[in-house]
Amino acid sequence: MKLTLYNVGKTDIAYIRQGIDDYKKRIVHFIDFSIIDIPATKHTKSTTPAELTTREGEIILDSVSGNNLIVLLDEKGKKYTTREFSDWLKNLMNQSIKKVAFISGGAYGFSEKVYQASHLQISLSKMTFTHQMARLIFIEQLYRSLTLIRGIPYHND
Repeated sequence: MKLTLYNVGKTDIAYIRQGIDDYKKRIVHFIDFSIIDIPATKHTKSTTPAELTTREGEIILDSVSGNNLIVLLDEKGKKYTTREFSDWLKNLMNQSIKKVAFISGGAYGFSEKVYQASHLQISLSKMTFTHQMARLIFIEQLYRSLTLIRGIPYHND
């Protein structure tokens, strides 16, 4: 299975980028994993949030075409414990899903077309994080879930 994390905008905070790079190096030992940054739409005074999400949505949908499963990282999404997320991921592996696209959206979230194209929305927490922090938290949870699947000591209940 190939997993890809699509991010709208770049991760430009050095310590977050370093954390993401560290966990990415760990994850690729277990599974085919990549990160793709999608350029954020420029925001001007006359641009509405709906216009931004529509433009970004078109780019997102073009970028993720061909994926078997599209999962949005969204504050209103389903909440999983780490073990539940790990079980969900293991189940996907057992179903022979070939490609999964996880998407971290822009400042105003996702367009309606992106929601319609997605198969699942996952919330990382009831709390609010910056998009850059959410990426690091997600990638750490992905690594943690893979160690659970492999039976490698990392997670403590």
